[in-house]
Amino acid sequence: MRQLLNTLFVTSQDVYLSLDGENVVANRDGEVVQRYPLHTLQGIVSFSYAGASPALMGACAKKGIAMSFCTPRGRFLARTTGFSQGNVLLRRAQYRIADDPAQSCRVARMMIFGKIFNSRWSIERTNRDHGLRVDGKRFSAVSAQLKDLLPQVAEATSPDSLRGLEGTGAAAYFSLLDDMILQGKDTFFFHERSRRPPLDAFNALLSFAYSLLAGECASALESVGLDAYVGFLHRDRPGRTSLALDLMEELRPCFADRFALTMVNNRILKPSDFDFQESGAVLLTDNGRKTFLKKWQEKKQETLTHPFLEEKIPWGLVPYMQALLLARFLRGDLEDYPPFLWK
Repeated sequence: MRQLLNTLFVTSQDVYLSLDGENVVANRDGEVVQRYPLHTLQGIVSFSYAGASPALMGACAKKGIAMSFCTPRGRFLARTTGFSQGNVLLRRAQYRIADDPAQSCRVARMMIFGKIFNSRWSIERTNRDHGLRVDGKRFSAVSAQLKDLLPQVAEATSPDSLRGLEGTGAAAYFSLLDDMILQGKDTFFFHERSRRPPLDAFNALLSFAYSLLAGECASALESVGLDAYVGFLHRDRPGRTSLALDLMEELRPCFADRFALTMVNNRILKPSDFDFQESGAVLLTDNGRKTFLKKWQEKKQETLTHPFLEEKIPWGLVPYMQALLLARFLRGDLEDYPPFLWK
């Protein structure tokens, strides 16, 4: 359990929340684990199946403390709020910005700045850790290209120009992705991005990782009261969680892509974990998905120091921290949205 940005995150699957006076009480097997004063909280996000007492939910509703419930894997289930909750004001602010190209660009460029920054440091880390196995000069050249893009992204004033810069950065980054795959090149290689369906094993891994990450970003956004379907860079499309796709941009290189590379380079997944279909599509087998999901959950438990908060948190809470920071920016509590900058 962690309290960050006035939000209590209950990450243990067996913790039951109840009310004692003016305190949230975390219980495990009938014993009190921790207490948190209600007046210090603005939100509670629970990843526990054990749930919360009706008395606590009622007290939170009266005090305007939003309670969000997710599965232990991070899928959003429900959110309870009271009449005084300001979600309508937050969402109206989100919709106004989404309808203004200049304001949309202001938010989106920070997310793309984070994506290109993290792409560059993923390249730098591979060059540092495996310098004898990769073309160091080529890696350094692409890293420099991405570095030169960052000030251009920071100064972009229209969504179209921002998309062009993002495309340039993505092309440069993807040009090295195959070189970052260090073993099993007969099966695992990357020539270009393919999806619906993926046409090789590594693209199958990327598609599955991106799907999981998009779902967790959507859950994070809904848990803080934002509309996951109304984005700033990705425009409205029926059934598409556009804001979740925006939020995950900065996390693709440092979370999803690095995870897929780890699964291959550490020989965790093998060719037998993939179904190579006659149509050319390549999909994970049931056993491959189980292995992937198990390691994905383990990755989410690993800790890192959040670059903006300067506090240690699990990787699994990063989307929730970024969603909270985005909500604070939309409310006017922050001058700009601070992207997740990984090193």
